[in-house]
Amino acid sequence: MTSPLRIGNASGFYGDRFDAMREMLTGGELDVLTGDYLAELTMLILGRDRLKDPAGGYARTFLRQLEECLGLAQERGVKVVTNAGGLNPAGLADAVRTLADRLGLSVRVAHVEGDDLRALYPDSLAAHAYLGGFGIAECLRAGADVVVTGRVTDAALVTGPAAAHFGWQPGEYDRLAGAVVAGHVLECGAQATGGNYAFFNRGPGDVRRPGFPFAELREDGSCVITKHPGTGGFVDVGTVTAQLLYETGGARYAGPDVTARLDTVRLTQDGPDRVRVEGVRGEAPPPTLKVGLNRLGGFRNEVAFVLTGLDIEAKAALVREQLEDAFGQAKARPAEVRWDLVRTDRADAPTEETASALLRLVVRDPDERVVGRALSGAAVELALASYPGFHVLAPPGKGSPYGVFEDVYVSHGAVDHKAVLDDGRPIPVAPPHDTLVLDDLPEPPLPEPLPAGPTRRAPLGLLAGARSGDKGGNANVGVWVRTDEAWRWLAHTLSVGLLRELLPETADLTVTRHVLPNLRALNFVVEGLLGEGVAAQHRFDPQAKALGEWLRSRHLDIPEVLL
Repeated sequence: MTSPLRIGNASGFYGDRFDAMREMLTGGELDVLTGDYLAELTMLILGRDRLKDPAGGYARTFLRQLEECLGLAQERGVKVVTNAGGLNPAGLADAVRTLADRLGLSVRVAHVEGDDLRALYPDSLAAHAYLGGFGIAECLRAGADVVVTGRVTDAALVTGPAAAHFGWQPGEYDRLAGAVVAGHVLECGAQATGGNYAFFNRGPGDVRRPGFPFAELREDGSCVITKHPGTGGFVDVGTVTAQLLYETGGARYAGPDVTARLDTVRLTQDGPDRVRVEGVRGEAPPPTLKVGLNRLGGFRNEVAFVLTGLDIEAKAALVREQLEDAFGQAKARPAEVRWDLVRTDRADAPTEETASALLRLVVRDPDERVVGRALSGAAVELALASYPGFHVLAPPGKGSPYGVFEDVYVSHGAVDHKAVLDDGRPIPVAPPHDTLVLDDLPEPPLPEPLPAGPTRRAPLGLLAGARSGDKGGNANVGVWVRTDEAWRWLAHTLSVGLLRELLPETADLTVTRHVLPNLRALNFVVEGLLGEGVAAQHRFDPQAKALGEWLRSRHLDIPEVLL
């Protein structure tokens, strides 16, 4: 039997902790170290970078990290696999070779390409298919020490090395699905080790500086999620459950190589800071690949008016009427005007700040001039002619561009997926032999409801954890509990209707509930909550990062026996 693969993560996003790569290489034994640098917003940022410098388009911080750590990785025999190539994986691979030469190191660098579909979508700033892990596997099988990719799925950074290490072939769906689940847990770094965790103040570890996770992945696709000894944070069933629910939808978690069945995942505590993940079943991938399109949507500007003391509503109404009049007198009114009154004020407040509310105005338009000087002039001219105590957090600027994200789907044959080895030799990567049109699964049987008894009005978060995130314009919020008794209550109580009551922003949107009994979890997908995606900054929390915490703060009747 092939030895387990020890595969870790040193980056969950472009801008993550710089010294994590060194920490992971020096903290304990590893075979492969991955880094995830890409997100929907990152692709837009890299696209704008490439407009300024056609040789750019990749995550430059990765190179700076590698300058400190490439020799260390080679000395310890650790392969490095990263999607930091972004929009230009070939360019980053060349930059790594140049760096290795300068450091006097003999390093074989390969890259994966084929994801760039701008030729099909010429109006997009970036158009990239989410590729699977077999291109990475080809690079590693050919002896690469560093593998650079563009837009692959986050989990591909784990499935690729696993396929190379264990000799897996396409179609070994259960094993591949296990690696997908491991990759999904690892991909966001410290979120699996106590970072951003609902019960952060009830765990056994110090979460001020969580360590980064790694998986001991076995040939059958099962794994143990853990972290290096002595690093901060903690790994338990709750932290792994939270990350499994992050940015997912139903029980079927589809990817280009396999569809992982999240409803089959079994988690058990395997000792301190060790969670065993097993039982994962896989199915054929869908017949299409997801493509992320990023384009410039226009220009936006905003101003936050500070309203202090008495008559908050009247002050807000006055300044709103004044600005609307100014827009009416201008040559062009912004295409979109949004007002939000945020009542952060308190009565009889001990400080001026706590006596103040914020009135936020956001405008958008295809024409930079309409949201720039026109808004600035109108807002500034009110300085001595509006409500008492008039001031703003900052004067509006000249307007800034915003992006729009859209996902579309193409056939597997629409991409030219290939591994490009260190000597420049391309190796084509075949599309999957089998695909499966994914229907919605029927809701699994629910447990017996909890017997009726006395209840107490209390926040949901006293009992349940949650984690939320974004997928384009949609948001998801996963809610889980830690005992079977609590699950019997949650499964029958937290319906779509109740979620809409607790989160009124979702009242007019399509909400779908997915039941995951093995995780004692419900996952809700809210369509359209985020407008045209994070780069459009449609709402106060544009990535829905805190949507779950808002839900946990809402009060409802909870059985006293659970509290």
